[in-house]
Amino acid sequence: MTKGILGRKIGMTQIFNENGDLIPVTVIQAEPNIVLQKKTVETDGYEAIQLGFADKKESRANKPEKGHAAKANTTPKRFIREIRGVNVGEYEVGQEVKVDLFTEGELVDVTGTSKGKGFQGAIKRHNQGRGPMSHGSRYHRRPGSMGPIAPNRVVKGKALPGQMGGEQVTVQNLEVVKVDVERNLLLIKGNVPGAKKSFVKIQSAVKGSK
Repeated sequence: MTKGILGRKIGMTQIFNENGDLIPVTVIQAEPNIVLQKKTVETDGYEAIQLGFADKKESRANKPEKGHAAKANTTPKRFIREIRGVNVGEYEVGQEVKVDLFTEGELVDVTGTSKGKGFQGAIKRHNQGRGPMSHGSRYHRRPGSMGPIAPNRVVKGKALPGQMGGEQVTVQNLEVVKVDVERNLLLIKGNVPGAKKSFVKIQSAVKGSK
């Protein structure tokens, strides 16, 4: 069954394993999540639990948010996400979900919002190659041909300059290197999407076979 937790990306560091290998890790702080709602096939058409993370100021929460949180005997949350494919029977509304849900060596998928890069050209945004930089080339970092003459338009999906980053990204099959229950920390091998202090969702890997 799937399991998941919400957290905040603190930053990156590195640790040594038993073999003395240096491993780059991302530190994710996952204070106890609160189960705000249970969704079942009978009432919603699918099974899921709704988790809330990071308290929101009362002054910033509206009446529906306060009422929704009150059902779970908690305060309104800033970051709310659903975890599908879980065994709903194992959870109760108002229950705390902690980092000890995961074990060292487990594979996870991490979803976050990538860093916003603003308006970027085709080379940075789509990893295209450039033209010769020599004198007389007149073609350096442009996006290339706009397509054949026949349709008299630019075909949809053409890789062009535009807004880059700031979108939902999932990195799959990352290894949980360490679980610090006392400080509510998860150390995950490699990098995860988003800037420091951004919110992320950690779920057991969909394709993981370890």
